Amino acid sequence: MLTALIIMAGLAILIGASLGFAAIKFKVEGDPLVDKIDAILPQTQCGQCGFPGCKPYATAMANGEADINRCPPGGEEGIRKLADLLGREFKELNAENGVEKPKSVAFVDEQRCIGCTLCLQACPVDAIAGAAKQMHTIIGSLCTGCELCIAPCPVTCITMEPVQETVDTWKWRYPTFQLTPVATRTAA
Repeated sequence: MLTALIIMAGLAILIGASLGFAAIKFKVEGDPLVDKIDAILPQTQCGQCGFPGCKPYATAMANGEADINRCPPGGEEGIRKLADLLGREFKELNAENGVEKPKSVAFVDEQRCIGCTLCLQACPVDAIAGAAKQMHTIIGSLCTGCELCIAPCPVTCITMEPVQETVDTWKWRYPTFQLTPVATRTAA
């Protein structure tokens, strides 16, 4: 009996070690270009670009299947950053995908909310708190401003409120002029 337990423990250790080695040896890394593109995108997961979220759009751009000018929430600044990263020419925002708007968050008029939960189902980032037949509210720090909760609301109690620029929300604008290197001095 003791011999059988020792053999089983030895086999378990051997199999575990071989699986651990295989996991390290055959590890598949993600595409670093996709991760860099995804970091530039605004992570609204709004689908205005024609893809179900920012990561699929980043993958399509990395594979050359999508253009860089399809993200209205990213706006001109995002397009410039993507053009620099991918070595492509800057293009204006594609009007078919929407227009650039100031950053905003959803607001629920609590007096009109009937608790239908349709907005809960539509929110891609779970920024809406509430339950069936109860009043809902928006968690402002999680809301990306994608506007996907507005259309399914049957009583139109959700509106978009622009985010006021404060010290916490202010962001440095991307430079709009080309920087040129200064001639270097040679020592004589």
